[in-house]
Amino acid sequence: MLSNQQIAEDILAHFGENVKNFEEPYELLTFTTNRQNIINLLVYLHKHETFRFRFLTDICGIHLPDNAGEEFGVIYHLHSLENNKRVRIKVFLSADDIHIPTATTLYATANWLERETYDFYGIIFDGHPNLKRILNIEEMDYFPMRKEYPLEDATRNDKIDALFGR
Repeated sequence: MLSNQQIAEDILAHFGENVKNFEEPYELLTFTTNRQNIINLLVYLHKHETFRFRFLTDICGIHLPDNAGEEFGVIYHLHSLENNKRVRIKVFLSADDIHIPTATTLYATANWLERETYDFYGIIFDGHPNLKRILNIEEMDYFPMRKEYPLEDATRNDKIDALFGR
């Protein structure tokens, strides 16, 4: 049976310093790479004779405004149906340059997943065949999942702090 340790060691041997921060929350092998290596890594895991990570479960974005230089993240979830193994790969991007290569040439599923990530976070997938909004209106000039807005509406009168024990 294939273990997370075997997968991690193989990836480290092949990609070296380009992969880091290996961990196993809830037995899910998770690690970080950079935008320059993400496609090579995905291709490697997809075509690997033993691993066979041929199912892209999800691509999602995150916004961490307090992480200087790594404010945005793109997270890939891969599944090997033959081995019943999953991995999670994280790529962090600076708010000044939120471009990452598309994975649509390898996984057809990436088309909609990347469009959703763009729609909510504004992360640009270079080379995507049709990168446009899919859930929000085209005229929207902001990205709703970014943490750029106050948590409470300062114009409301019905939210008196005394009523909430503050």
